[in-house]
Order: sequence, then structure tokens, then C-alpha cells
Amino acid sequence: MELKTQNSVLFIHNRRMRFGSELDQQDVAILAALKQNARISNKDLAAAVGLAPSTCLERVRRLRGIGAIHGYHADVDLAMLGFGLQALIAVRLNRHSRELVDSFRSYVLGLAEVRAVYHVAGADDFLVHVAVRDADHLRDLAMDAFTTRPEVSHIETRLIFEHMPIRRLPIAEGEWE
Repeated sequence: MELKTQNSVLFIHNRRMRFGSELDQQDVAILAALKQNARISNKDLAAAVGLAPSTCLERVRRLRGIGAIHGYHADVDLAMLGFGLQALIAVRLNRHSRELVDSFRSYVLGLAEVRAVYHVAGADDFLVHVAVRDADHLRDLAMDAFTTRPEVSHIETRLIFEHMPIRRLPIAEGEWE
């Protein structure tokens, strides 16, 4: 599938894609357009995907209802709020049991500095994306919020020099018939 925008109109090359049983090509076109601009009006969205506005609105409601759309958000510049440093903290637990994983996940999701949490396979158990004011704030967060946890055996911090969010769906050419 090749998604293109030309004069604010979304074009989808006519190929079939293997979707989950609840999604069709028009649903994916709606999701792709909303991923690029969640503030698009229903009228413009309908025109972009080639549907009547009433049909498009019903499809968006259905997509929300089945969980294909989790919500809408504003992409805020954290530096403008005084959070000029971001980092990934790799966390290794003492043991990888459901109880420890659930406990750590619940704890870390409650930290104000946490932007995302990834439970991963490999040497580390979690990658935690944090936004902090400066290096002192990062050091204090690592020392006070992570190394004091009894289930944590090791942390490693990696600074993020640049964060580039992608605003398109992860649809590869090979997924099309």
C-alpha cells in the first residue's frame, strides 16, 4: 500500500491488504489519515478517503468502539515545559516473575517523568522513556526512583539526543497482495 498526500488528499493505490477480520481498506485509509492529522474534520476526512461524511463518521465511531483508535493527543514540546533532557533507562529485574514485573510496571507508570514503558525481551526487562529537567534531575530520578526498588538489580541510562515520532501507520509494501 502506498499512502500519499497530494493537495491534502489521501490517495491509496488500489491493492488488497491482509487485515484483521474487522478492518478493510477504507478503515485503514481512515486510520492513516487520522494518524497524520487527528484534528482533520470529518468532512475533509471523508473526502480524503472517498466516503460520504455520514459513512465516514460511522466508520470512525466503529473504529473507536472496536479499539482500533485508542484516543487523540497533542504532540507537546516537552522542552517548552522545562523538560530539556530525555533518556531511556534500561532496567533489569532480580527475577523475571509475573509478580515482580507487575509490581515494577505499576510503580514506574506512576512516575511523573515517565513518557513510555516497554516490557522487552533480552538482557533487560524494561526500557523506560523519561523526560527530565536536566542531568541532575535524571541522576536523582535514577538513584531515588529506580535503584531503591527491591526488584531492580541493574539500570543503564541512555541519553536521547533527538526524538522523531513517526506519524504514519507501519504498513510495509510486502503486506499487500
